[in-house]
Amino acid sequence: MLETTENNQQPVWLVILKLLRWHKPEGRLILMIPALWAVFLAAAGKPPLPLVGVIIVGSIATSAAGCVVNDLWDRDIDPQVERTRDRPLAARSLSLKVGIIVGIVALACAAVLAFYLNSLSFWLSVAAVPMILLYPGAKRVFPVPQLVLSIAWGFAVLISWSAVTGNLSTSTWLLWGATVLWTLAFDTIYAMSDREDDRRIGVNSSALFFGDYAPTVIGIFLAGTIFLFVELGVVAHLNFAFWISLAIATIAWFWQYLRLRQSEIPRQAYGQMFNQNVWIGFCILAGLIVGSFS
Repeated sequence: MLETTENNQQPVWLVILKLLRWHKPEGRLILMIPALWAVFLAAAGKPPLPLVGVIIVGSIATSAAGCVVNDLWDRDIDPQVERTRDRPLAARSLSLKVGIIVGIVALACAAVLAFYLNSLSFWLSVAAVPMILLYPGAKRVFPVPQLVLSIAWGFAVLISWSAVTGNLSTSTWLLWGATVLWTLAFDTIYAMSDREDDRRIGVNSSALFFGDYAPTVIGIFLAGTIFLFVELGVVAHLNFAFWISLAIATIAWFWQYLRLRQSEIPRQAYGQMFNQNVWIGFCILAGLIVGSFS
């Protein structure tokens, strides 16, 4: 018989999957997307398949490690937040010891994959680790912790690009900037659903920091994302397919901006807009792949 947890009598392996958030693939995919943007664009749409596999598995392992680290930091805060109170460490359906072991295993998996990469990519992977470990603590001391998360997200671009080319170029930094601004936008949207709980508990978020101006600031972040993608398309000489995908993304982002400016928004709408950014990201990925072909 499978071992079960004390609180809910679910198999431990199933509770661990929930700790890793593998039952919510959107959060895993949205980290993978910038990594895939970079690896395909750097390789002109034709990266080595083994490298693509390493990037995909590595992003999953890194995302899993980030989730565990976050839940270890917040195991006493999450029970006070409606959205997070059922997370395994918050609900005490997994012990602290098991959580630490799972986090170490996830980080070890990501580390093993990093050895497949070249020297620059490997050391960029190492540099990303402090950002992953410290992001959950940033919400306690830094007014815009989403900026820390966005910079961590940006490492996915730097690592993947350098894994193909062995260097970083102007196009790399344009894609990095677009990724950072996009992440600031969608994670601020996500944080808007937790504003009341965060204010009551006393933790920081960009949604609280920008207050009533949050929809406007999100619009600015998205406009900046679009501008940098336009610059990237020009510098990288991308063809019409990229411009079509960017036009579709722009329409979707503008719709989200208008939605955020409405006076009454159901709480679940913020999560829905976050999830929409997954297919928007894949739309841009398709444009980058096809748009790279000369």
